[in-house]
Parts: sequence; C-alpha cells; structure tokens
Amino acid sequence: MTEDSHEEATHENVPSRQRKRFPGISSRAYEHPADRSALVALRKLTGFDTVFKAMSALLPERSLRLLFLSDSVRVSDAQFAHLHAMLRDACYILDLEKVPVMYVAQDPKPNAMCIGLDEPIIVVTTGLVELLDEEEMRAVVGHEVGHALSGHSVYRTILLFLTNLALKVAWIPLGNVAIMAIVTALREWFRKSELSADRAGLLVGQDLRASMRGLMKIAGGNHLHEMNVDAFLEQAAEYEAGGDLRDSVLKILNVLPRTHPFTTVRAAELKKWAESRDYQRVMDGHYPRRDDDKDTSVTDSLRDSAAHYADTVRNSKDPLMKLVGDLAGGAGDLGGKLRDKFTGSGGSGNGGNGSRPSDEDSGGEGRDQGPGKS
Repeated sequence: MTEDSHEEATHENVPSRQRKRFPGISSRAYEHPADRSALVALRKLTGFDTVFKAMSALLPERSLRLLFLSDSVRVSDAQFAHLHAMLRDACYILDLEKVPVMYVAQDPKPNAMCIGLDEPIIVVTTGLVELLDEEEMRAVVGHEVGHALSGHSVYRTILLFLTNLALKVAWIPLGNVAIMAIVTALREWFRKSELSADRAGLLVGQDLRASMRGLMKIAGGNHLHEMNVDAFLEQAAEYEAGGDLRDSVLKILNVLPRTHPFTTVRAAELKKWAESRDYQRVMDGHYPRRDDDKDTSVTDSLRDSAAHYADTVRNSKDPLMKLVGDLAGGAGDLGGKLRDKFTGSGGSGNGGNGSRPSDEDSGGEGRDQGPGKS
C-alpha cells in the first residue's frame, strides 16, 4: 500500500496499518490475574451495579463532565482529528461498540485517565500529546479503551471521589482511617488494572517497541537519543533484585500512595506478557469471548490469581519475596531469618558454626534506592 510505504519511510518504527482485530473479545483476555479475579467477583455480586448506580448522585461525575466540557477540548473530526482516528481505531480493534468521549486537557504533566459511572470519559493531557509520537500515543489510547472495556472507569471514579473525601475529613481521625483503608485497597487494585490496560494498549498498537518507548518517555522525557530500551529494562531487573530486606520494605512504602506501578516495572511486566503463550494465543484469534463472561467462574478466577501470586513469589528475586517463598517451603526459623536479613549477618545459629552468608546477603549492600519518581 502506498500509504504504508510512505509512513514506513518516514518512521521506521511504524508497523503495518493492517492490524489484527479481535471481534467479541472479552477483557478477560488481557486482564492481569489479580485485576480479573477482583472484577469477576464484583460483577457476580447480586445488585452490585444497582448499588453503584445509586451512588451516582453522591459522586462528582456530573461535575467532572461539565468541567471537561467547559474547560477542555473535545476530540472529534474537527478537533485533534488524529486522536479521534486513533480512538475509533482502538474501539474497532477491541470491538467496543460505543466510542467513549475523549478530551484533551491543558496540563504539562503527561497523564491520561478513564473515568465515569454511566459512560466512560477518556482524558489525555497536552503534556502527553506533545511527548509521544503517533504509535506511542496509539498504545496509550488503546490503554484507555482497555480500561473502558474492562469497566474500570466505575471503580476509578469511586477511588477519585474517596481520595478527595479523605482529604476533606482528615480532621476526623477514625473517619479518615476508615476511608484510607478503602482507598489503599482500591489503589492496590488500581495498580493491577494499569498492567491490564498496558496489555490492551499492546493489543491495539501491536508494536511492543512503541509501547516500551512510550513508558520510557513517561519516565525520562522526550530524549530518546539519550535512552535505550534494553538498559531501561535492566533497571527494572535491578529494582526487583537489588538491595536487602530493608530495601524491600522501602519499595512497599514507596508504592503504597501511588495509583500506578513504577514505570520500569510496567515495562518489564508488559514485555513478559508479550513473550508469553497467552499473548500469542490472543494474536492467533484464540481468546475468551464477551458472550461467555456471564458463565465465568469466580472460583477459577481466584485460583488463577492465587497461582499468579504463588508464581510471582517463587520466581521473584526480591529479598522479601524470596524470604516468603523460603518460609512457605518450610525453611524454618522466621525470627532468625528476619534478624539475619536486617543485620546483614550470616547468622551464627545452626550449632554455632558461623555459617557463611547466603548469596543475597553477601551481595546486598543495603542501598537505599530513594523514593520512587511519579
């Protein structure tokens, strides 16, 4: 095709325009196991949708819609036409019948979100539009359409509301604690939902390099000539394996207030999924169908989620996860292991033989990696 040849000549990273389409695809095809099990369980609750629809009067959704309508630019054939074409294309590929409304909001910080109870709204910032090239942006639009297809916008709107409510009632100790407990739980789900949406973005863009570049730019800005995807992924491996148990605890504390996983972690997780059999099966046309969602077993979804976490613990190089795996395998003295990990000693137990420190003890120098960058 002439158009394809022209685009490939002007941008070597642009893939063929002939992308695969996934008719009737269920969001279960790309959802992270932890995200999927939570959503399946919620969807199975009798009256759940009714309860949340009843909450619509309490949530600021109508106000948000009016705010974006009055103070942002609505994407259409007449405004940001290239984004509108990407949005329609993403909905076509994922077979989402009703195209969500999209707005571009003036904000130098690169960001995008999908919110709304009755109907999803997609918002992208000018900082993101200016930062990403066409194929990187296509992956982001696919990411947000994935949120819409999964029904994430409902829970994300609730999280936004509860976060704002927590700030307003911060002077009420018990009230704030109760709300923050819910917010913390929702944020944990929210982070997993981001991994799901990254996968949806890959299914739409069908260009792993573009998805990697986009994540790298979000982390380091528009300086591709100064960055390298392989080196970026090496950071993710170092982050997971580096340090000792103290660093593992700091990682948890750093991520708790965040709604998104760290960017290097997202890149590593997406690459892992792109190389998996699950991804290849979807690309070959073998995927769960939306028509079968009603027959989905909550037990099976929870089992998949538990298996995923067990596999994560088993294969993780993080010191804390390795310790959890050892203890789950009957490796013995919890107190002694925690003492040795925190003090860096090899432990003089086991008959006082002064056993040699393990590899991770001798290799971990307790480096504090500092707070995560948003």
